Amino acid sequence: MDNINTYDSGSMPKKQILSAQIDLTKFEKASDEEKRQQDVMSESRSFFRDGMRKLMKNPLAVMSMIILLCILITIIVAPLVVPYGYEEILSVNGKRDKGAKNLAPFTYSEAEQKYIDAGGERFPHIFGTDEQCRDYFIRVVYGTRVSLFVGIFASVIVLIIGLLYGSISGYVGGRTDLIMMRIVDVIYSLPDMLIVILLSVVLDQRLKLTSGILASLGTNMISIFIVFGALYWVGMARLIRGQILSIKENEYILAARSIGASPSRIIRKHILPNCLSVIIISTALQVPSAIFTESYLSFVGLGVRAPMPSLGSLANAARVGLQSYPYKLVFPALMICLIVLSLNLLGDGLRDAFDPKLKR
Repeated sequence: MDNINTYDSGSMPKKQILSAQIDLTKFEKASDEEKRQQDVMSESRSFFRDGMRKLMKNPLAVMSMIILLCILITIIVAPLVVPYGYEEILSVNGKRDKGAKNLAPFTYSEAEQKYIDAGGERFPHIFGTDEQCRDYFIRVVYGTRVSLFVGIFASVIVLIIGLLYGSISGYVGGRTDLIMMRIVDVIYSLPDMLIVILLSVVLDQRLKLTSGILASLGTNMISIFIVFGALYWVGMARLIRGQILSIKENEYILAARSIGASPSRIIRKHILPNCLSVIIISTALQVPSAIFTESYLSFVGLGVRAPMPSLGSLANAARVGLQSYPYKLVFPALMICLIVLSLNLLGDGLRDAFDPKLKR
């Protein structure tokens, strides 16, 4: 009745399953590296966390952080362990030990050796002693403290002033930016060393410091702080200004303005966070520069007031007996090199980690 074409099931070719149609011998299993390349999803990380992860992968930066950490631990713990003061003249049984002058490292004077032979205990002079019978190790420790304090404090001053000045100049723009940048050009032309000398003379006559931290530092160090605050911030200000000039033209800044955000809020919440990498890098590189400047000024006699030591003043004092006692110059010079080199390597590592333009 119905002329329906029927097909013999045996006459139709049977479809084979996919594994039977493909020659599996022509394929290889993916390696672990190839599998990782297929992972397009990754853990969400903040800018700071991502930068720190990259920093910890930099062996030179990690080594510099370890060196700086060891130095910090030493200058904190050593004064608690070593029984000598930085201005203390060595004595035995309450009498000044005149034989303890210019001792070599880990040696004792005759009076100290007799005291030890009699059953007394004497802490070793790790770096020897100086020409005034003072322990040289503790003086290097306090000198490192002073140099680090000056470097960090001066860098903070430069950061604060340069950040404020550069932010205002870059954001406001126009005639205000022109006038502020001409002021920066004038400050660039001022001789910093001459100003330090003049300020030292004026402050020494005007300020009669007899006690306290400022008295121990002296008018020379106060002059250095003033010069850092008055002159050395211009580089930071120009750097921040350049960053803000490029950032403030972005769309999200226009959106913030359109909803009525104040200029201070725009700078604080939108512009400065995007300058964070530049701020971190510049500050990290400013610290060794400030330490080196302080050491140089102390070396030429414009540093801390005696008997307070700094690494530069110790190096300057070591010139007198350089041929007879070369180790007196080696210890402060080595400490300056370690600190400056470590901070520079750390600054380079921070730049590689936090600067998005250097991403590879």
